Amino acid sequence: MTDSSTIQHILNSTIQSLTTIIPVDFKVLSPSLTTQPYEQKELSVLISLIGDLRGRLIIDTNEETISHIGEAMFGMKIEGAMIESFTGELGNMVAGNLCTVLEKNSLTLDISPPTVLMGVTKFYGFQKAFNLPLHFENTLPSNVLLTIDEV
Repeated sequence: MTDSSTIQHILNSTIQSLTTIIPVDFKVLSPSLTTQPYEQKELSVLISLIGDLRGRLIIDTNEETISHIGEAMFGMKIEGAMIESFTGELGNMVAGNLCTVLEKNSLTLDISPPTVLMGVTKFYGFQKAFNLPLHFENTLPSNVLLTIDEV
């Protein structure tokens, strides 16, 4: 069973990973519990977490925010087919950094390849989900959904 201190550590580590990887200013609002189904509106990346616990990291965002982040990272607009590719890569970077941060505190995880989802999609099949709302300046809000499955 995953205790509340482990959950809090994972949430804090997720925020640390996001702020390390994403080179634009944003605010992380208070996390909340989410029930299924969770519905994305436009664009997300899903990465499975496997190891000392099982779960998924889902970054639910939009093309405008991805383009803004990509432009800050690479100095050029991210458009067209590059949106989907960069969304997957951004998920990889955040999840990989999360695993590195957690491993420093004796929680070992590995990640799956990213799955990028476009359009309105509903997510089912999780026992617990924590939603971290992200607010970027001049773009629509995004959410990071962290599902935790009991092993």
